Amino acid sequence: MDITIHTTSLPHDDPDASLAFYRDALGFEVRSDVGRGKMRWITVGPAGQPGTSILLAPPAADPGVTDDERRVIAEMMAKGTFGWIMLATPDLQSTYQQVLAAGAEVVQEPTDQPYGVRDCAFRDPAGNLVRIQEAR
Repeated sequence: MDITIHTTSLPHDDPDASLAFYRDALGFEVRSDVGRGKMRWITVGPAGQPGTSILLAPPAADPGVTDDERRVIAEMMAKGTFGWIMLATPDLQSTYQQVLAAGAEVVQEPTDQPYGVRDCAFRDPAGNLVRIQEAR
């Protein structure tokens, strides 16, 4: 079987702020941006990797989501417990400094973890946890 990860999804509540974070702080390219206002679906991904993308989407746009579910989603996003992603880079310190300089909220500075990786963590504008580990 030959399966790859094509797209993963993260919620946003401010498409312009999320776009700025993923494009400007992380250096991802914008692949598509559809919709308007807060109802925008933005696809970004690392340059040179056209087969791997992140879809930044309004979290409760599905008409099947109830008002109670929308409330829970909003609460979880505010706490930073709704969405997360793990990324990798060959130069963690440089990447950390670049994202830090862009004004991202630091959750954890570069740290050697007991499970064998060196990583750091930020929150994106929607509260999603973005962990970045050093690729070995």
